[in-house]
Amino acid sequence: MIGKQTIEELLHRLKNDQNTAHWQTIPGREAHTAPFPDSLDEHLKDALRRRGINSLYTHQAEAYNSAMMGSDLVLVTPTASGKTLCYNLPVLQTMIAHPESRALYFFPTKALAQDQKNEMADLIDAVGLPIKSHTYDGDTAGSIRQKIRQAGQIVMTNPDMLHASILPHHTKWVSLFENLRFVVIDELHTYRGVFGSHVANVIRRLKRICRYYGSNPQFICTSATIANPREHAEALTGRKMFLIDRNGAPSVKKHFLIYNPPVTNKQLNVREDETHSVVRLAGDFLKNKIQTIVFAKSRLKVELLVSHLQKINSGRQDRAPIRAYRGGYLPLERRAIEKGLRQGEIMGVVTTNALELGVDIGQLQVCILTGYPGNMASVWQQAGRAGRRSEDAVIIMVTSSNPLDQYMANHTDYFFSRKPESVRINPDNIMILMEHIKCAAYELPFKKGERFGSEHVDELCDYLTDEDLLHYQRGKWYWMSDGFPANNVNLRSAAQDSFAIIDITDQGHAKVIGEEDRFGAMTMLYEDAIYIHQGAQYHVDDLDLIERKAYVRKVNVNYYTDSDLAVQLDVLAMDKHAVFDNAHIEKGYGDVSVRALPTIFKKIRFETYENIGWGKIHLPELEMHTNAAWISFDPIYLDQFGKNVFQGALVGLSHLLRHAAPLFVLCDQNDLSVVPKIKAPHNEKPSVFIYDKYPGGVGLSENLYQLMPRLLEKASDMAQNCPCESGCPSCIGFVNEGRAAKQALIRLLKERSTCHSHKN
Repeated sequence: MIGKQTIEELLHRLKNDQNTAHWQTIPGREAHTAPFPDSLDEHLKDALRRRGINSLYTHQAEAYNSAMMGSDLVLVTPTASGKTLCYNLPVLQTMIAHPESRALYFFPTKALAQDQKNEMADLIDAVGLPIKSHTYDGDTAGSIRQKIRQAGQIVMTNPDMLHASILPHHTKWVSLFENLRFVVIDELHTYRGVFGSHVANVIRRLKRICRYYGSNPQFICTSATIANPREHAEALTGRKMFLIDRNGAPSVKKHFLIYNPPVTNKQLNVREDETHSVVRLAGDFLKNKIQTIVFAKSRLKVELLVSHLQKINSGRQDRAPIRAYRGGYLPLERRAIEKGLRQGEIMGVVTTNALELGVDIGQLQVCILTGYPGNMASVWQQAGRAGRRSEDAVIIMVTSSNPLDQYMANHTDYFFSRKPESVRINPDNIMILMEHIKCAAYELPFKKGERFGSEHVDELCDYLTDEDLLHYQRGKWYWMSDGFPANNVNLRSAAQDSFAIIDITDQGHAKVIGEEDRFGAMTMLYEDAIYIHQGAQYHVDDLDLIERKAYVRKVNVNYYTDSDLAVQLDVLAMDKHAVFDNAHIEKGYGDVSVRALPTIFKKIRFETYENIGWGKIHLPELEMHTNAAWISFDPIYLDQFGKNVFQGALVGLSHLLRHAAPLFVLCDQNDLSVVPKIKAPHNEKPSVFIYDKYPGGVGLSENLYQLMPRLLEKASDMAQNCPCESGCPSCIGFVNEGRAAKQALIRLLKERSTCHSHKN
């Protein structure tokens, strides 16, 4: 290719780019090693030496020694630090000494399980001993499933398969459960929110079945850096954990750039949309054949970026393949993309956080983040996808106009000194717990007085007996329904139904191209929506709510669609309440009912993002009960500032809280919703509600209730530090009575102080 630029030349250009707000060079570090433990079998030592490994990193040696002493442990080290050996070595050592022993590994995705299977197979081959290791997932051929159940010594799976296929059929897995010595849980930090709450209950069911067969396995957990690894591992497994968090692995030099797109309208403080900058930057690296990964926060944003990058690339004879990767794609398509990246056939990939995890996807050199991901754990997980071998890594975070992104761009010391957030789960969420009580009763009858996690089950079993699902006899509850309960429980969602997306472009050959949950279907697959898949556009002809199918056909239009929701919120019960030192401001927490109605959709032009049309959405209301935290203001402020100004201040506060909340709890912005009410129904006061977007709640809003003073302080900083006068996307958004509303909000937030009284 004529005129090809090196990565050094591209970096030099970026260094002189006035939009590069900050450049942080993170030096590489040398390895800290320890000799092989004396107890490690010579076959294993020889196998490691043949692979060029003559010593262990210090954290690997510590993990091995702790595991061999019988500890349940959680290991927290960065991406590409050799965590796999931390559990493979003690497992293989135990199997060499006790060939009858078994191990169960589970990973959050099938892709990770497949990747780890290959790693384990290579090590077993090098050891030269007949240890049988297999993956057991939805892609496993029926002909070998029975062999795995009977003779598999190391079974690698995912939580969904453990939940729906292994535990309900435990009588086919007697050899595994009788001899289970280790349970390995990789990527522990991914088990948060609804997913983590479900998985904690799956682990309760696993331990219950192990007790039935007389085994008591050790747990080995690994995680990216989070604030509460020991606490989270203990909540997930119900075991006391030994923490290993001193990393001995080396790392390459990292160039971390924060790129703040130019202001295009100084009066309104509006910046160029971050996607334009991402396309320009990624295009430069891709045109020069530098393998690049781009992260975006939403499925829609992924598809928009791929569309733009493919257009840039389309006229080039030496064009490099660029693909999208996200949830909703079928497994074969995802496996093909992973393979293409490893082999260098795919030069660029645009993804959601689906590729944060440790799947080996080759020697990517550049990582571009489209906006601050919402938490520091994701920042470093995503950044870790580049520079995994020996070259320097280049990480570029392109900030958007939203308040949190702009705060990070203008407070880089804060950004680079930030500690990771805490992970929260709520396994005793009654909706989630009840589903797993059903699954557990199907697997084994419950005894009177038995506990499931921290809960006594007698009352719940009585309720299920009244529902004709259980039958009580001689001190035990037995499953008596014809239904198979695990089939009705989706671990990834509190809502249990998903919609198939069917391409009917070729009438004679309709095919499923993806799936969405109910909320996604109502907001992305309404009639006349434009659905985007791998950069291709599809018109939604029909959404069948009864059959849970969306019928789409391929089109070529110059716009995409985005929906609006009308939200009604009612407080059902207030569990906690506190008044700030300024008695005119208070906070609360409790159960709420949320009703959301998709009302209209906008047609938005690709290149300019201008609104070129709209349409009505004809779908029923979505309703759920969840938890919320809220802040309420005395109505005297309405008189003080005027209704219109104060309403603008509430809308501005909602905008700030929506972006600030992920600083305090490890979640995506999509896990929470923020709703302002000029007159809250429960206390008739102006209020702003922050609620968990999952039925029953998962603990996020409860944590934010406790942290409300700090949350408001951060919102105050964001508003005061923004240079605009009248509100802009970087602070309170565009609101009516903008200048007056912004000043009113700043005054309000200055008046808040600590809370001094609580009533439950």
